[in-house]
Amino acid sequence: METTKTEKALSDKWKGSGTLKRSLKWVYVYSLATGAIFTFMGYWDGVFLSSCGPATWLAFLMMTFMIMPIAYVYCELAAVMPFTGAELRYATVGLNKHAGFWSCWLIMLAWIAVPPAGVMGVLDWLNFTTNAGISDQTITLIGCGCLVAFCFMSMYKIEIAGSVQTFMLFAAMIGCIITVVVLFLGDRLDFANLTPHFRSGFESKYGPFWGWMVGLSIIITPYFGFEVVPNLVEEGNFPIKSLSKAIWGSAVSAGVIYIFFYFFTSNVAPWETLTNNGDFSGFVILKQMVTWSTGWKRYALFFGITCILFPIATSVLGFWISSVRLLYAMGRHNFLPKAFAKTNRHSEPILPNLLVLAIGIAFLLNKNSTFVADFFILMALGCATTYLIIMVSAIRLALNYPEWERPFKIPGGMGMRVLALIIAGIITFGCTFSLNWGAMRVLTIYLGLGAIIWLWAIFVIWPKNKVWMQTPDGEKDF
Repeated sequence: METTKTEKALSDKWKGSGTLKRSLKWVYVYSLATGAIFTFMGYWDGVFLSSCGPATWLAFLMMTFMIMPIAYVYCELAAVMPFTGAELRYATVGLNKHAGFWSCWLIMLAWIAVPPAGVMGVLDWLNFTTNAGISDQTITLIGCGCLVAFCFMSMYKIEIAGSVQTFMLFAAMIGCIITVVVLFLGDRLDFANLTPHFRSGFESKYGPFWGWMVGLSIIITPYFGFEVVPNLVEEGNFPIKSLSKAIWGSAVSAGVIYIFFYFFTSNVAPWETLTNNGDFSGFVILKQMVTWSTGWKRYALFFGITCILFPIATSVLGFWISSVRLLYAMGRHNFLPKAFAKTNRHSEPILPNLLVLAIGIAFLLNKNSTFVADFFILMALGCATTYLIIMVSAIRLALNYPEWERPFKIPGGMGMRVLALIIAGIITFGCTFSLNWGAMRVLTIYLGLGAIIWLWAIFVIWPKNKVWMQTPDGEKDF
């Protein structure tokens, strides 16, 4: 990637921080972002279908269009300030350091829950496929070992992780496309299963219409991930003008596959049968396949590897790496101790990787029967709230700094930014209605922990070391 003027004039504020290595090809950045978006296709299928019923494909179509204005804003901001720690930077420069901290903390609510949830999905799939009857305690122990393996991969050369991610992503995409074709050509589809079209597991609480709208709001969860690209910007070795293609391209390519995949898979059985009346359980398509003919039982293994295992692994790796970069940026810019900005000989952050590992293990040790549903809801809320903050920041930056060079010209200018803000606000509002007591309990604990760290920064870190950021006007204190 091109070296910016700001990078050529690094000050003493960088002392004590490690540096990130420019070694990622464009396809690796695209794969890490798209893999993060391409989340849990065959694992959380029951969550998606329980949320929006037979019209889940329509929810994905609508969300693909709704997410694009937000993605365009990220394209603009990433080109204006091409440094890691995207949410931290955009909110701090556009609003203040407090908004920067909370936007960072809220997006990590979405990101940091993915590794333990993903590992649980892989192990649940193995348990289901092999019928081994592995106990919950053993699954938890093996899951912790898997998280350690992901940690080691993340702490090695990032281009290795990028190449692994690229292979798994394209294998997963091909597997999903093949499944759509096989279902289309087979005899398992019954389009009568599409009616009534608008069903939702939330309808018992909010009624058919508003229940489906709440379900639509949390469908934002399988779309967050394009923001991985701005957090890898310091490690890309491609021109800055190509950055936007990775951001909006990752959202569009995943969205198209979502639409077709869920249009055809929702036809294989009545909604009540497929989702057990919308109970948000996973593996619903796989569970149908193993009840069909012998040929379908054999195909279920291919489906499990390409549509369950690979999408989970790509999502875990993508969000692990982006969580690490965000924590690294917090250390570098004095939101956390400088030790969080230290890197190893492979230019990989050390403490952030260990912290993500520790949090993942803690999640696994404290999981319960509603683990998947609770964290799906929290991911949606954390992601939507962060987008809302960033959209406000983008509008203020455009108003306060119209002279800044913007390599990516956002379509529609201020109108698109305002539209993105409205969309983020609507989604955030809808997500709040999906909260249950289990999710609220975890959210309270998470926000409480964030408040402790925030107050520690206010009274301990910031009096000694000011928050600073690189901007097009040079380095500034906040």
